[in-house]
Amino acid sequence: MEEKTRYTDEELEEFRVLINEKLAIAQSDYEKTMDRIMGRDTNEIDDTAPTYHTLEEGSETQSKEQLLSMAQRQQKFIVGLKAALLRIDNKTYGICRETGKLIPKERLRAVPHATLSIEVKNDPNRTR
Repeated sequence: MEEKTRYTDEELEEFRVLINEKLAIAQSDYEKTMDRIMGRDTNEIDDTAPTYHTLEEGSETQSKEQLLSMAQRQQKFIVGLKAALLRIDNKTYGICRETGKLIPKERLRAVPHATLSIEVKNDPNRTR
């Protein structure tokens, strides 16, 4: 039996649906995080007491840094999902970029933007 070299159009369409669902959620989460960073999610009531302000300043800075880190990770995920959609259009989706073999469906369902098989990804000799 000949080894399969790419996913069928039907299989690619199934992955497109999955990726579009994840993309919609990721974009919504990103927007919510950005709203929090920009203070657009507040009820516009600021505490003006100087003591409260001083105590909360450090915590607020740390929270914004954490939110910014989350937003950056989310943005990277969104870029990865959009790239996966392009690979679907090009019919190269699901092909390991190092071995040229198909990445198992189970891996793609878990990590739809994956470009490496799990074996290659976990290879300790692989340069990153």
